[in-house]
Amino acid sequence: MTAKPDGKVERPGLLRSRWQSMIGNSSPTIALTDGEDPRAIRAALSLREESAVVPLLIGRSSEIRRVALAQSVAVPERENVFDPTSPDSTGPLTDQWTDSWGRAGDKRLGSRPDDSLLAGALLLRSGHVDACVGGAGLPTAVVARTAIKTIGLAPDASICSSCFLMVLPEGKAITYADCAIVPEPTAEQLAEIAISSARTHELLTGQVPAVAMLSFSSNGSAKHHGVERVRLGTKLARDSAGTLQIDGELQFDAAFESRIGSVKAPNSVVAGRANVFIFPSLDAGNIAYKITERLGGARAIGPLLLGTARPFNDLSRGCSDVDIHLVALASAVQSLAGQ
Repeated sequence: MTAKPDGKVERPGLLRSRWQSMIGNSSPTIALTDGEDPRAIRAALSLREESAVVPLLIGRSSEIRRVALAQSVAVPERENVFDPTSPDSTGPLTDQWTDSWGRAGDKRLGSRPDDSLLAGALLLRSGHVDACVGGAGLPTAVVARTAIKTIGLAPDASICSSCFLMVLPEGKAITYADCAIVPEPTAEQLAEIAISSARTHELLTGQVPAVAMLSFSSNGSAKHHGVERVRLGTKLARDSAGTLQIDGELQFDAAFESRIGSVKAPNSVVAGRANVFIFPSLDAGNIAYKITERLGGARAIGPLLLGTARPFNDLSRGCSDVDIHLVALASAVQSLAGQ
């Protein structure tokens, strides 16, 4: 689709319509590894009703049925459930399991809290599903580790990082990174995060990305080793992706508000119109996304993992069934685009 240079973005409902249109009749299969969680079950039912993707709940079939009945919702169809405790189901995954994790093949899946996550990752690795979504009941570190060990990194990636698509109350969508994985990114890692986040933002929103490398300094207003790291990261990103609109270091207000941007960074191509914001540390990014979500009323879609060989996305443990639904659709779009 043609990117939109004006920065206007759909509310979540319009984003959903955009993604449904991009998916079309391809019907990719998306593994939902929190299959026994009522939020995942409701998301799977709404995805099934929507017909854009084929949801596959990973979990004990008897427990999924029990939870569905307790929630007074329809019991998912058998073809929408993968039971990792069933030898008939996991038998074909044994070789994949041993190759990636080195576990003995006679140790059955289903004995550990994260085994449904592992089963989904193995299904993704083996090509049985097109994307994987999980983490409603697990820390992001577990999800990222499983993704890296099972499916690995993309050929052009040196790290696994993440971004959130933030849809603000007025409908504007912006991307924050990294808010979930890399605690203190180096300049080289900041550059990689910026490029990956910009690519994901453009795919999911249709906007031309305008990337702000954030700091407590704007355009040389302060001197600090942290500021120098952001400046170097900006230069490295420019060198690697020459057509990318990117600038830094910028304070958030200068990057977001045109009036302030024109004062603090008058010659910047990004100031006042940024839609992708790269934070200098995980502390800053994680705090900022939660404030934007909880005080600002934004919907946070993600964390979307960056750098993995195939789409493997995380969820906040405070997510809703709507959040799972949206991340599943975004994952489907990524799978079709080869991201």
